[in-house]
Amino acid sequence: MAERRQLEFFLLRYVPDAVKDEFVNIGLVMIEATANGTGFADLRFTRDWRRVLCLDPQADIETLQALESEIRKQVVEVRNCESIMRVLNDSYSNLIQLSGAKGCLTLDPSQEIEKMAKMYLERMRGEVEHALTGRQTILVAMRRAWEQAGVKKLLNPFVMSDYTDLGDPLKFDFGYRVGEEIKLFQAVSLKVNLDSAMMLAARYPEVREAIENAPKVEARGMPSLMAVVDEGLDRSRKEIGFVLRTMEKNGLLVRSVTEMPSIAEAAKRELRA
Repeated sequence: MAERRQLEFFLLRYVPDAVKDEFVNIGLVMIEATANGTGFADLRFTRDWRRVLCLDPQADIETLQALESEIRKQVVEVRNCESIMRVLNDSYSNLIQLSGAKGCLTLDPSQEIEKMAKMYLERMRGEVEHALTGRQTILVAMRRAWEQAGVKKLLNPFVMSDYTDLGDPLKFDFGYRVGEEIKLFQAVSLKVNLDSAMMLAARYPEVREAIENAPKVEARGMPSLMAVVDEGLDRSRKEIGFVLRTMEKNGLLVRSVTEMPSIAEAAKRELRA
């Protein structure tokens, strides 16, 4: 009778915001501890990145995909669970985090890693379809437009705590500087809830003043904020019309997500990408 083999495995987790501690499993490492270092050692990576984009529509999928061959090489070379976890933590702690190691017994490590990968890395039926709505749908479209224009790597999230107080949670999705002007872009969905749009409109005058009068001269600028909203909003609906007018009255530029290709091309010309 074949003897069961002792293996250890751990998960690679994409964690875009360490404060929120939300993550998506993107990889699984499985290693067999043997005295001569010739035991089973392999890696499985997700092939469906929609769960990552659901959690973080700004995720750099190309960078995450490029990690697979690099990590697999390290796993095969090191072949020790504790050592490879230490190497990966030292190398990728700002990009991915590791779960704790767990043990398993199996007759066939190749079959076991496939079973584990299906369990931990594949999405549940209907999971993404339900999640990719509202603001996240707009963010995905924005990211796609920036990528197609070749400017995504030139844009960065813009954190307001650098200008106001520590702990300020406001962060704009994308931003770039052109001369003295700082252009900001925020995905805003009015289809489900109007509160976030009203809060953004209410805060923008304060945001504009803080950026214009930043303590550090090099950080100052003349800000403009473009709110990218859902496709096909009905301005004749009094509540939607009121929110849109309030946003525009307070200085926001309001554009439909369908305009993103032309917005991205304009950014390309300004950035000379």
